[in-house]
Amino acid sequence: MPRQPPPPVCPVDALLRLLMGSWTSYILWHLRRDGPLRFGALQRAIPGLSSKVLTQRLRMLEERGIVYRDHVPSIPPAVSYGLTAQGCELGGVFDALEDVSSRWLSRAQQAGGSAPARDRSH
Repeated sequence: MPRQPPPPVCPVDALLRLLMGSWTSYILWHLRRDGPLRFGALQRAIPGLSSKVLTQRLRMLEERGIVYRDHVPSIPPAVSYGLTAQGCELGGVFDALEDVSSRWLSRAQQAGGSAPARDRSH
């Protein structure tokens, strides 16, 4: 029996999976909007985000080259996080997602609901 070729790989799948991680979009949005932030300032900017999860997300983003960690040895240590050049490339993605989200929210509010309306025109 001949082997089936692998299914085509969606080129944006890995990026979407990365952005869908818990709190990841919030972290990236704040770093993009506010610039480099110290750990505590970033945690205060995102209510409900625990320090454990913030640490995990920042480490993962740093490992993937999206966020950098700047450590200044002082007392207390000053650690801040910001977007790398690769992380800054997500700016257009966030702009586009924000535009779509705003349109969908506006439509939902006009329709008297909170969920995006179904549009089968495409």
